[in-house]
Amino acid sequence: MNRKKKNRIKLGKVYLVGAGPGDVGLLTLRAKECLEQAEIVFYDSLVNPEILRFSSQAKLFHVGKKPYRSHISQKKIENLLIAAAKKYQNIVRLKGGDPFIFGRGGEEGEALAKNKIPFEVVPGVTSAIAVPAYAGIPLTHRDFGSSVTFVTGHGYQEEKRKEAIDWNALVRERTIVFLMGVQGLNENFKHLTSHGLDPQTPAAMIEWGTYPFQRTITGTISSLPSLVRKSKISSPAIAVVGKIVRLRDSLKWFEKKPLFGKRILVTRAAEDLSLLSNQIKRLGGETLEFPSIAIQSIGNKSHIDQAIQ
Repeated sequence: MNRKKKNRIKLGKVYLVGAGPGDVGLLTLRAKECLEQAEIVFYDSLVNPEILRFSSQAKLFHVGKKPYRSHISQKKIENLLIAAAKKYQNIVRLKGGDPFIFGRGGEEGEALAKNKIPFEVVPGVTSAIAVPAYAGIPLTHRDFGSSVTFVTGHGYQEEKRKEAIDWNALVRERTIVFLMGVQGLNENFKHLTSHGLDPQTPAAMIEWGTYPFQRTITGTISSLPSLVRKSKISSPAIAVVGKIVRLRDSLKWFEKKPLFGKRILVTRAAEDLSLLSNQIKRLGGETLEFPSIAIQSIGNKSHIDQAIQ
């Protein structure tokens, strides 16, 4: 009996944490707390590298997926979390956006529960809401629609699976948001029009939303695919469909910041970097921190005093 107790492994706790859409300022206080206490962090490709600074004490393990590239399978990620729980006490699985909105957090939670590993879900600001907001597109409005539907942009592939998208129901929605929407944009929009949606329905594509280099292209569901190709929009990007897109002309605010689209090199001393960098970011700019100045006290400065005199 005592031997069994002695050999029993104390399992650590896994935190399924949402990192938000990209802007570090949208990270939740609870997420920051988890990152600061983590011993190991498994993070996705879309997590802003600046967020990882909160886990300087932890081991960092990239498990992200990128289009057209080999990547760690979902099963392997789940096995890594299970193995980590047997070695560490505080494990963070860091996901872009929210872990339960197209983040496979549910699958990972199921795997942990099956193996009796304690876990906690830390919701994040989902890109489905935040990215259109940064583009000046509210997803609900009394004059344009009181409902919104979130759809995976890989919907055109879902037809081959059990859970196919109900396109007849989808075209009746006032506002539709396609996440991960670049690769299947043309096919998804063809589905919408073939199921009765007006080809002149306004649509927008937002690339790298909430980042200082965010780009937004607007058009209609008939014109947007070609506009996206001409502008060379790539992932990550979100598509919004509906009359509500028209509000962008009057509500866009992020791109109007005075330093939006500017990349600024900050060369101050390391201890002074954050103050200036934060001011630049508040004005919409992107910073590259390269400390090239060091300020130190000197010992015997009598020769300097003499020179001044």
